[in-house]
Amino acid sequence: MATQIDTLDHQILSLLQKDASLSVDAISDAVALSRNACWRRIKTMEGAGIIRKRVALLDAAQIGCPLSVLVMIRTDHHSDTWRKEFAIAVEALPEITAAYRMTGDLDYVLKVQLADMAAYDRFYKRLTSRISVSDISASFVMEDIKDTTALPL
Repeated sequence: MATQIDTLDHQILSLLQKDASLSVDAISDAVALSRNACWRRIKTMEGAGIIRKRVALLDAAQIGCPLSVLVMIRTDHHSDTWRKEFAIAVEALPEITAAYRMTGDLDYVLKVQLADMAAYDRFYKRLTSRISVSDISASFVMEDIKDTTALPL
């Protein structure tokens, strides 16, 4: 059952999505709520899983992995065993920042962050040595037009 989120919760979540390092005092001032009431709301949303974690967002280019790649995978294997092996492979490869099981023509799409084309080649070889796929292709991102973790509230 979903937790009810009111206007104050939306305001708190909006602030945290923009800057998770904000203090409870700063958030409570911004939403005109007492410090304790604000803290309780945040803890309630954390307990309900609405706030899953607080993280630092890094600049990929500045840490040496500026190449964003979307890897499209088709497979002839749809067994539980294959899906488990695929999930293990995805978890084992830190370059994969997102993995989606799809409807339609593609079975899976991976978002991958890498240093360059040579790094993609090494990644490709490591991935395909771990799992069997019927088709794999990649598209390389030329420009980030919008890339956000913020959800619409």
